[in-house]
Amino acid sequence: MTSRIDRRFAELKQAGRPALVTFVMAGDPDLATGQAILEALPQAGADIIELGMPFSDPMADGVAIQMGGRRALAAGQTLTGVLDMVETFRRKDEATPIVLMGYYNPIYSFGVERFLETARQAGVDGLIVVDLPPEEDEELCLPALRAGINFIRLTTPTTDEHRLPSVLANTSGFVYYVSMTGITGAAIKSRGAVGEAVDRIKSHTELPVAVGFGIKTAEDAAEIGRHADGIVVGSVLVDAIARSLAEGRPAPEVIAAVRDIVADLAAGVKRARN
Repeated sequence: MTSRIDRRFAELKQAGRPALVTFVMAGDPDLATGQAILEALPQAGADIIELGMPFSDPMADGVAIQMGGRRALAAGQTLTGVLDMVETFRRKDEATPIVLMGYYNPIYSFGVERFLETARQAGVDGLIVVDLPPEEDEELCLPALRAGINFIRLTTPTTDEHRLPSVLANTSGFVYYVSMTGITGAAIKSRGAVGEAVDRIKSHTELPVAVGFGIKTAEDAAEIGRHADGIVVGSVLVDAIARSLAEGRPAPEVIAAVRDIVADLAAGVKRARN
């Protein structure tokens, strides 16, 4: 099976540049604005979209993304609503891959089989579920692969040579390298170390390797993109949404603000290999 994710990375490899992967929380800051932001991302230069599934008890999210999830939940977002957002997006965009990112509890409550079928029909291409280790692959990873949905695994600076093969065993689509220990939103301490880590992962797999956590600027994207097949950016976009709020309501320019940041990052990604 060749997925949208596979095709997009193949296209970008041919073009000689890494992918820009953008994260937003589904339904942040409200359902209508969240949908508009989602639909604006490819136009601004996003190659792949990670769409957060808001959850009340996140464990790996920094403050910015936690607050984005709270805003989405307060606006009435549900897992059904997240899947509806993807279905609506697909009416206008059949090419851009969408990866749902979040935690297992909402999926388990929804029902794994029902979730995967609904996600597939809506046009979801991949899943990142941060609290399911390889030892739990029968829970969701293997059923997702059978349903034709990529399951993307996280690796970190603490994933050693002994652990890495089991992490990669059922991974598909791409490998997500978390550039630091801790939570989202912090700054990368050593770009050189990130490049070494990407090279190490690549020695174990032919899958593309995307780097996330700590990438905030076009300069970051260009530097990390020299080594990585993809650059993942989230907190800086969610921060821009938060800054747009006035008395809890988004300002009219919020969509343009997110679009401008994505366009700047896309320019950085494009000069990564030059």
